[in-house]
Amino acid sequence: PIDDAFEPLGLKREIVTVVGGFSEALALARASDLIASVPERYTGNLRDGMYCFPLPVPLPEITVSLLWHPRLDPDQAHRWLRGCVRDVCAGITHWIS
Repeated sequence: PIDDAFEPLGLKREIVTVVGGFSEALALARASDLIASVPERYTGNLRDGMYCFPLPVPLPEITVSLLWHPRLDPDQAHRWLRGCVRDVCAGITHWIS
């Protein structure tokens, strides 16, 4: 979605690597002159001491769906886990440098 938003503006990213997770992306950005795009809410403590700024273009919303068997509706542990996933997925993506 970032590249699609940049294209009409004549902008293009140069992607030099792909990593397996947000913490790896932030560690790489911290140790280099690279920039990482990560969700703001999910990576709060990992970004301490780093310069953060919002993306310079609007991005489309992403739909995240949770599915579970109806018998798990009243299960307190499962309800807690669903709430945690919902909270994490509500984050906003920012550029991190």
